[in-house]
Amino acid sequence: MARKKSAKAVHSKALHSKPASKASARPVPMREFSRSLPMSLLRAREAVMRQFRPSLRNHGLTEQQWRILRALAAIDAIEVTELARVAFLLGPSLSRILRDLEARHLIERKAAKSDLRRGVVSISAKGLKLIEAVAPSSEAIYAAITQRYGARRLAELQEMLHALETSLSELEGGGDERPKPARKRKFA
Repeated sequence: MARKKSAKAVHSKALHSKPASKASARPVPMREFSRSLPMSLLRAREAVMRQFRPSLRNHGLTEQQWRILRALAAIDAIEVTELARVAFLLGPSLSRILRDLEARHLIERKAAKSDLRRGVVSISAKGLKLIEAVAPSSEAIYAAITQRYGARRLAELQEMLHALETSLSELEGGGDERPKPARKRKFA
């Protein structure tokens, strides 16, 4: 009895294989879609996030909310515009997410002392407790990924991705534009 291929396996094979015949393929003056760097990075990101989503859902969090809480857990406070850059979120999306997190009492917002028009965000005690609740499953997922992929390969991948990011930001003439918060949160 032949086993049926899953839809994911067929879809993945279709994206990673060359067309069956030249007659069915359109000539495009660029590399194959499946071999484009942005698509490769998106597929890898999706594979990683598929591991984390169930845990986040169990804690009532979206990926973007978790990204913001993780960023805020590492610092005392940050301006909203800086947080948007750090978390790679557009302003309108960030505003909506911050409103939701504030309604759940996971973050605190106030006006910046230097400019009352600018907002400053920090994680609340309840937000830190949520981070602590999610941390064990998050670390277990990291351990499983590390075991499957290999600690050395994972470290090399992270170094290569950082080097790619740095070299491309230098191409733009901007250098490393990620903000560096002045005060780090200290954990005992």
